[in-house]
Amino acid sequence: MATTQRYRSIRTVLWVVLVLNIAVASAKLAYGLISHSAAMQADGFASFFDGASNVIGLVGMWFAARPADEQHPYGHAKFETFAAALIGILLVFAGYTVGRGAIDSLFGRGAATEVTSISFAIMLGTLAVNVLVTTWERRAGRRLSSEILLADASHTLSDVLVSCGVIVSLVVVRLGFEQADGIVALLVAVVIFRTAWAILRGVMHTLGDAARLPADEVAAVACAVPGVVSSHGVRTRGAESHVWVDLHLQVPPATTVAQSHDIAHRVEEALRCEYGQITDVVIHVEPAGD
Repeated sequence: MATTQRYRSIRTVLWVVLVLNIAVASAKLAYGLISHSAAMQADGFASFFDGASNVIGLVGMWFAARPADEQHPYGHAKFETFAAALIGILLVFAGYTVGRGAIDSLFGRGAATEVTSISFAIMLGTLAVNVLVTTWERRAGRRLSSEILLADASHTLSDVLVSCGVIVSLVVVRLGFEQADGIVALLVAVVIFRTAWAILRGVMHTLGDAARLPADEVAAVACAVPGVVSSHGVRTRGAESHVWVDLHLQVPPATTVAQSHDIAHRVEEALRCEYGQITDVVIHVEPAGD
């Protein structure tokens, strides 16, 4: 898939998810405030942060889609990673906000929770929407190898788990155990923090230039090209969708410069064929036995 088309597809997914997140968040937060449910309010805040992450993703993808220029010869692809990092940071703040509200509820510093049939209808309806969103967005993220979509899908998946917990808390509160509302809200905060850590860990993997492809497998692909004696010094880095590779090739000492150049080109083609996410390959050719 062409880079321009890929970015356009990612932006389309983010716009659709943004609209759905705003609708879901408004319903949960509004009725959570009306019924004084800390768990529903926590879930609503989490969904609003989902919407905020969609906006960050759209801005990040706008920058990432820009072509390479004199100041950015490697392109702007890392802006997608920066956007994912901001989503993780937003989740940390969301977890803090939800946790603080949960503690207030546990210590009786809020109004009594009112559980009605409308509460269950809103939670079940928004749960169904979130399940569809996270499934669709995760599939799109894998198909497009998009860090931002996969991060956002993980964010939405945390909402699915949270909504399930909130529904359970509403049942328990209705049975007379008022503290269940605050307990579930506190569990919501824990889920949000765990999701934030998972996203930020992936970001650190990219920004820390961790290896993206197995070095021995890359070397094996290179060595399968006729004219290559051996390969070593394999290094890979970048995001899942944009991987940079550099390696050393050893060729027979009698190989001419022109022949070495041709071998290097064929190795690059073989690697790109094997790994579709490769953006660039830098090859150092040296005589065997050197």
